[in-house]
Amino acid sequence: MENTLPQRLQAFIRGSFERTAVLQKRVRQLVRGDAPLFDAELERIENPIEIALVEFERGLITLVEPEQREETPTL
Repeated sequence: MENTLPQRLQAFIRGSFERTAVLQKRVRQLVRGDAPLFDAELERIENPIEIALVEFERGLITLVEPEQREETPTL
């Protein structure tokens, strides 16, 4: 049995603020007209949230870790 979209989202996010933020940004891009990074029409996927999640699941979008900041000495 295939997981539902909310179940897949929960498994992907797992409480990660960074993943949530990146997913939200990608969904906004799709809603504003950016093209999916795969043929969503062929797969009959119209929901921008599902499109963004599929892009993450397929490795078409990745979370880039922020560069390590220089530590400032504490006084």
